Amino acid sequence: MSRGCSLWIAVDCAPKYFANEPRNALQSTEGRSLPRSGAPSVRHSVEDPTHMTKPIRVLLLSDKESDAELISSALSRSGMSTVTSRVDSQETFTAVLSELSPDVVLSEFSSTRFDARGAMDVMRRISPATPLIVVTESITGAGAVACLRAGVEDLVLKQNVTRLAASIDDAISRRRPLGKLTSRQVEVLRLVAEGNRTRDIAEKLKLSVKTVESHRGEVMKRLGMHDVVSLVRYAMRVGLVAAP
Repeated sequence: MSRGCSLWIAVDCAPKYFANEPRNALQSTEGRSLPRSGAPSVRHSVEDPTHMTKPIRVLLLSDKESDAELISSALSRSGMSTVTSRVDSQETFTAVLSELSPDVVLSEFSSTRFDARGAMDVMRRISPATPLIVVTESITGAGAVACLRAGVEDLVLKQNVTRLAASIDDAISRRRPLGKLTSRQVEVLRLVAEGNRTRDIAEKLKLSVKTVESHRGEVMKRLGMHDVVSLVRYAMRVGLVAAP
């Protein structure tokens, strides 16, 4: 099997598992996925073992199984190894996001139960470093602006889904520097970018002013930035805070 050719494994799993061992049967993209009610539908891309890399964990927010098939097929053709879990409600989305730390979230612009903007609100609280990309059939100019202001990383139309893999790569690379920060430092970065003063941050986090200043200095050092303006710009770019 050459790189870019993939087998897909449709796995029935409980919400707390993202990439469990597959059941006995292998299914192609033409096979049927059989998720339990209330559990996320998980799809694995298995590449040629000679080219195996760590799969990218994708959390898809959509009420359509066809979206999972479209996205999985496009990423497979691009040669990207993925494990995709589909959810369609705020409750399940929040549980999976919290427990499984996906590398990227993909979402329809508007879902009948829960949409991309609502997902950003949840992600900013639970997993602020995770990028969200909207994959949609169509979107108005006003809708696109609203998504970008809310912190959405990118918007990909389904007719241009071939560029999704590159968008995912860019989003993950852009956030890689956040991996150098502790969760506390990410929180300080977010609060600084929101315009909070050092004393206000100290009160919110129940820390001393000196400790907050130390965290801020370490954030600048680890991100290679030298002023607050650069921190704010970066935080907005990666969606830690919404644009005004």
